[in-house]
Amino acid sequence: MIVKTPFDQIGGIERLRELVNHFYDLMELEEEYSHLRSIHSEDLSNSRERLYLFLAGWLGGPDLYSPVHGHPRLRARHLPFAIGIKERDQWLTCMFQALDDLGIKGDLAKQLHEAFFKTGDWMRNQQD
Repeated sequence: MIVKTPFDQIGGIERLRELVNHFYDLMELEEEYSHLRSIHSEDLSNSRERLYLFLAGWLGGPDLYSPVHGHPRLRARHLPFAIGIKERDQWLTCMFQALDDLGIKGDLAKQLHEAFFKTGDWMRNQQD
């Protein structure tokens, strides 16, 4: 039996690009994510590309991030930004909405919610 990775279950590279773009579109358009949007640069193209490259490998697909940017050092790269519970929760809510809007539901959604929460909570660098 072949076990599909979350990357495969999402629908591969094109579907991942769609997810990342929808995530950042929501961040730009929805008022409830305005705080999250405010801690990003004005031009989100670099953020979109880096998240897309990172998530490809993180979800079990091809390692697109490391050949371009080196080891992700995820927490270290985010240390310049104050990330507390509010920031974590807005990021997660935005990503969960993007997953839901793209029809990613059921066991896969549950698995991704848990994985994103663990990573998002690990990224916190503020004690609030």
